[in-house]
Amino acid sequence: MAQLWINETEVEIEDGSKIVDAIEEAGVPIGCSNGVCGTCEIQVTEGMENLSELNDEEKDLGMEGNKRLGCQCDIKSGTVKITF
Repeated sequence: MAQLWINETEVEIEDGSKIVDAIEEAGVPIGCSNGVCGTCEIQVTEGMENLSELNDEEKDLGMEGNKRLGCQCDIKSGTVKITF
């Protein structure tokens, strides 16, 4: 099980699964769920290497550095800490 920390709250998630349901439950707004609108932008403060690579939708919206779209991320394993 991977650990996702969302604004100081820990959520366990199956390795290799999407984080969208966990972040939506924590209050991250999810608009389109397909990477087009950008409302679910998150800041990864730790563990970027434990997330899937940037996809084309994220690149099209200019995600770089520690910015990601929550609806597009898979957590591979380990610990990831995010804020929104």
